[in-house]
Amino acid sequence: MKAKQIIGLIVAAAVFIVTGAASVLTDALSDRILGDTAEEILTGGVEFSSPMEDYIAVVRVEGTIQEQVDTGLFAELEGYQHTTTMEYIDRLMMDDHNRGILLYVDSPGGTVYESEELYDRLQEYRDLTGRPIWCYMAHYAASGGYMAAVASDKIYANMNTVTGSIGVIMSGYDMTGLYEKLGIRYYSITSGDYKDSSQMTEDQMAIYQSQVDECYARFVEKVSTGRGMDADEVTALADGRTYTAQQAKDNGLIDEISSYEDMKYQMEEELGTDTFYEPSAGENVFASLFAQIRDMVPKSEAQVLSETADEMESGVLMYYAEQLQ
Repeated sequence: MKAKQIIGLIVAAAVFIVTGAASVLTDALSDRILGDTAEEILTGGVEFSSPMEDYIAVVRVEGTIQEQVDTGLFAELEGYQHTTTMEYIDRLMMDDHNRGILLYVDSPGGTVYESEELYDRLQEYRDLTGRPIWCYMAHYAASGGYMAAVASDKIYANMNTVTGSIGVIMSGYDMTGLYEKLGIRYYSITSGDYKDSSQMTEDQMAIYQSQVDECYARFVEKVSTGRGMDADEVTALADGRTYTAQQAKDNGLIDEISSYEDMKYQMEEELGTDTFYEPSAGENVFASLFAQIRDMVPKSEAQVLSETADEMESGVLMYYAEQLQ
């Protein structure tokens, strides 16, 4: 697409945005004036408006479990939304019509912080309300995704689910060889021997290994508690490998293998309601439009390299399973 066409599209988008924003603000102001507050808006613009009857809440954990970044009006929600999910579970705790949670997991895991926070919030829901959580595993429920699952009373999986990968990973790149080849000299002035971890000496590796081991021990404890297994049994299974649904069932990591619909039917029968509910996110027209414009602009090689490095190796502690492409 030529530069003039791109500029023309951006100008047209700007006009559309100004008009649309005015309409949105007018509607919002009208709602406030008229007192129309039946629906609660969670972070990210997700609407929480639960049924006025007994219902089972569907909580979806889809994609990488990580921090939710609010990028404003032009953001388009994709994948797992951590803050929104935490708020959603909080609302369910206070709703007397809620009879339980159907936790739908399709995730290879994520960061230690958010994975453990999700697990803790689900446990809080069970302890505070006494209501059950049933989990259904889709394509993946590995590492941090499996951690969320073990907060459930019952775990179901599709016959083709990949699960397990109980463990912790911290990774990064050693680029010293590349720097030497390019004639780049890296230096840092620090207040202590371990302030700069970019060189990753044996002592520094040992420090980070101790942190990984600590997180791993907590993971094993959660699985042991959630599945009613001895810690040594869990440790024998928790070497980082993934398991098929049948292998997971044989080893006590899940309860049943079934289709999603069959699992829902069993849950309906036990909890006495066939009403399932999950909050909805309205389509963000602005975000969709700007995403299309962004995709039209070619990226430089530096941008591509930077984005790839950020996605693949962050140096952050992760409960994450690498997926085969």
